[in-house]
Amino acid sequence: MSQIDRRQALKLLAAVGAAGLAAACATEETPDEPQTSDEPVKIGLIAPQTGSLKAIGDEITNGFQLYLELNQNLLGGHPVELVIADEGADAKSAKAAVESLAKQGTLALTGVANVGALAGIRDTVESAKIPLIATNGIPRSLQSVLYIWCTSYVTNEPSDALAAYLKRETVASERVTVVAPDDDSGQDAFDAFRQEFGSGDARLTSAVLTDPAASASRSFFDTALNQVRGINPDVVYAFYSGQAATEFVKQYRAKGIQARIYAPGFFTDGTMLADTGDEARGIFTAMNYSADINNAANRLFATSYRRAHDATPSSAAMASYDAAQVLDKAIRLSRDRLTPPQVNLMLGRVGQIDSPRGGWQFNQPRTPQQKWYLREVRRDGQVLSNVLINELGTLG
Repeated sequence: MSQIDRRQALKLLAAVGAAGLAAACATEETPDEPQTSDEPVKIGLIAPQTGSLKAIGDEITNGFQLYLELNQNLLGGHPVELVIADEGADAKSAKAAVESLAKQGTLALTGVANVGALAGIRDTVESAKIPLIATNGIPRSLQSVLYIWCTSYVTNEPSDALAAYLKRETVASERVTVVAPDDDSGQDAFDAFRQEFGSGDARLTSAVLTDPAASASRSFFDTALNQVRGINPDVVYAFYSGQAATEFVKQYRAKGIQARIYAPGFFTDGTMLADTGDEARGIFTAMNYSADINNAANRLFATSYRRAHDATPSSAAMASYDAAQVLDKAIRLSRDRLTPPQVNLMLGRVGQIDSPRGGWQFNQPRTPQQKWYLREVRRDGQVLSNVLINELGTLG
């Protein structure tokens, strides 16, 4: 290394610290001027086209396509052929989508709305040796899998963030109750919340668990909410999404329960606020993103997303946008060695991401080290929004 190069490396190291060493190395490998090529790259995007998760699938698709639109349909200087495969409703159909995309010679995969389906496609992804960047959460059990990355969050993190906050903010006389579906995700949410809050803390009551359901009817929560009313807590942590979250809030308000609602960010993302209206006001959520974060990257992303889709971007749309951004970097770092294993290797060298959520980077388990935010549903002008209240801390 020349003396000039050594000075450049030292400057980079001082700027990003020891944790940014991989990013510094990656910068040295990147040409001074962006290189473009006529050789196209094929990227596979997995998202549901119908069913209860279609709204999330649309957000994932919209976020990735927005990055392409803002970057001349190039990733790493190469024109992109984006192939969208229907994720379907379960792990079996998601696996079929992965297999189809692998046969088409894709360089990388991204998407997956159904977090529960990820475990079912793990072996298929690993056998294909094609990197998959998940954009709507990832279970703890899939951290550190060689070919699976995540630009969103680990599923226990919303519970960890809120439990730590409520442990500090609730007084000794207040009671906290978790309400969640009686499945793996709901049990994991309660276990994570209880571990962080303190399993022996007298403020935390036993959990109220509901039957798992893809969608909730108007009477679905009747039994569970009667239990909640009997406990008479001051705070309820509700772990639902989509239509189930909407019905939970409507039935909760109808029963006149006064306890403050806290939830993961996906509880109030998507169409929930429009479907619920003012009944959602005052709900607090923890998430890695809020559309009103004030930084240059988010001003570009959120403004462009609203202009294109007449909707506020969700965390899933943001994570998909960032999936395109990390692929952009990894493909450029791969230079003329455009193979899935090489891109997978370079994903570990992309370094700090200038994201709409704020700066973040991959940690050793291939998931984001990032800030978490407390949001409250409030009127923002004429519309209901998840308004940023404060930072909850850094996880990952």
